[in-house]
Amino acid sequence: MKFSYIEKSKFEKLIGMGTGYVLDFSDRTLQEYIADSIKVDIYDEKYNHGSGSKANRLRGYWLVESNYNIGKLLEKLLEYWLHKVQMQEIEHDKTDEMLFEECQKIVQALKSDNPVENIDALTPNSDEKDFSVLAEAIRENIEKNEPEQALDRLHTFTIKYIRQLCDNHEITYDKDTPLHSLFGGYIKAIDKKGIIESEMTKRILKSSISVLEAFNDVRNNKSFAHDNPILNYNESILIFNDISNVIRFLETIEKPKIEEKEVEEDWDDLPF
Repeated sequence: MKFSYIEKSKFEKLIGMGTGYVLDFSDRTLQEYIADSIKVDIYDEKYNHGSGSKANRLRGYWLVESNYNIGKLLEKLLEYWLHKVQMQEIEHDKTDEMLFEECQKIVQALKSDNPVENIDALTPNSDEKDFSVLAEAIRENIEKNEPEQALDRLHTFTIKYIRQLCDNHEITYDKDTPLHSLFGGYIKAIDKKGIIESEMTKRILKSSISVLEAFNDVRNNKSFAHDNPILNYNESILIFNDISNVIRFLETIEKPKIEEKEVEEDWDDLPF
């Protein structure tokens, strides 16, 4: 999708960009908030646009960043706007509330425009510090649209992720157990426990064992793990999507299933 003029104007109105400002931020607090939220320095020279005001810094960001990254930034600004409304520090009316809802939908559309469908699934499943650093490095490469440069890290991430699942299910392995063998042991264990409900799901997961075995070859011979010519962009995207889709599914079966009642949202019920 294209972040259109009309969509931009909706955000400009909601967060008060018409006079060069952005909500109640000063130059310093805007820089700190964005850096803390999405690890971006909005005062980097590449975002210097027009007069260089706070509003123009955002416009500069819109000009050079991907839709996904734009969506991440706007999502955090919407969170800030809502926080200020709830603290009764921003005056608003029903028109603003409707505009906020429209902006939320735009954010979701922008964030869905990513070559890796389930990039958010690549989240550590343990508290290991290095694991979080690794995941952040992978996301940075994807956000820069450079998946081929992160294949070796994706392989390491997947090993760490599957090892943690094995630990959770008390599956034994050693430090030299290859990725596909780790995954095979895990699938065997959860199938024995009755976690997998259908034969088709079992077959899909078992087919991933051979996929992960092939991933070992990609990591060793077509990534920056060694002095290799790296794999092309399109095949790298395919690998990222396949791995992230599997991890997304594993996440759903590992998390406790909690029944939630659907509650129809009504602005009158929200703490404005």
